[in-house]
Amino acid sequence: MLILGLETSCDETGVALYDTGRGLLGHALFSQVDIHVEYGGVVPELASRDHVRKTLPLVEQVMAEAGCTAADIDGVAYTAGPGLVGALMVGATLARALAWGWGVPALGVHHMEGHLLAPMLEDEHPEFPFVALLVSGGHTQLVRVDGIGQYRMLGESLDDAAGEAFDKAAKMLGLPYPGGPHIARLAEQGNPQRFDFPRPMVNRPGLDFSFSGLKTYTLNTVEECRVNGELAQQDRCDIARAFEDAVVATLVVKCRRALRQEGLKTLVMAGGVSANANLRAELKRALAKERAQVFYPAPMFCTDNGAMIAYAGAQRLLAGQVDGDEVPVRPRWPMEELPPIDDGAMAGRA
Repeated sequence: MLILGLETSCDETGVALYDTGRGLLGHALFSQVDIHVEYGGVVPELASRDHVRKTLPLVEQVMAEAGCTAADIDGVAYTAGPGLVGALMVGATLARALAWGWGVPALGVHHMEGHLLAPMLEDEHPEFPFVALLVSGGHTQLVRVDGIGQYRMLGESLDDAAGEAFDKAAKMLGLPYPGGPHIARLAEQGNPQRFDFPRPMVNRPGLDFSFSGLKTYTLNTVEECRVNGELAQQDRCDIARAFEDAVVATLVVKCRRALRQEGLKTLVMAGGVSANANLRAELKRALAKERAQVFYPAPMFCTDNGAMIAYAGAQRLLAGQVDGDEVPVRPRWPMEELPPIDDGAMAGRA
């Protein structure tokens, strides 16, 4: 079964072809960072309009590069939520139109399920059950995963997601959007001993997150370091290092706690923040002490992408799930509402 996947939930247009027998045949991604950077964040209307311009040309590009024609496609998967409603509608209407024209089924995919399953695209992939850390610009969640569609929320952010916190801290330091990669580069030159930022909620029971207090602490530190309104470059590096260390330490503590609570030895980490090298290194080091493993996607599949949607859609289409007559998009969509699929229906993994 050859599935075309479309991702248009926010500010990246992703297209991919996934074959349940041969694996990932092709993918392409267009990032809108250059469009939104001057505004310091995503402008929904601009995002939607750019998806209109880019999605179909990317579909044509990926199909041509993979040597596929419309006659080869067995189904179309698209992101139905969560995300920006206008952006979601672009992908949904194009996917449904293509599916109708080609005479194949279409299926709306949950964006975070796509992230959660992205590590399955790798040669070394996790086996169920596992704990998943979904950490991105819009979500910070810990989920117990017993199979596709078998999800139980263990903890989530009570305010900003970790990725949002990175973006806001970067703005305080005069760094462009998106903030995560810029903070990570500055942090490499920072002195880890100079500042000791708080680790939010690590001393409280439970698995929820909160980054609002850390943002306030960061802002206060920035203001204290200013001289005549200016922030020295080394101050910026040291603050970036302290902020990144605090977020990483918080995520690591909660992941270890979740694995112990659930009695599991496998962690999956996915989402844009999962590309952070410091976070990967610290998780690997911490979980080695627990004799546990951590799996994550290749860096190119950490951010939003079409491959994860094509893969997730393939699993559900193979199990017989298809869209009805309506074109539903859900800007808010609890992952626990997704129906489970029989493990025996899962396609082979690339």
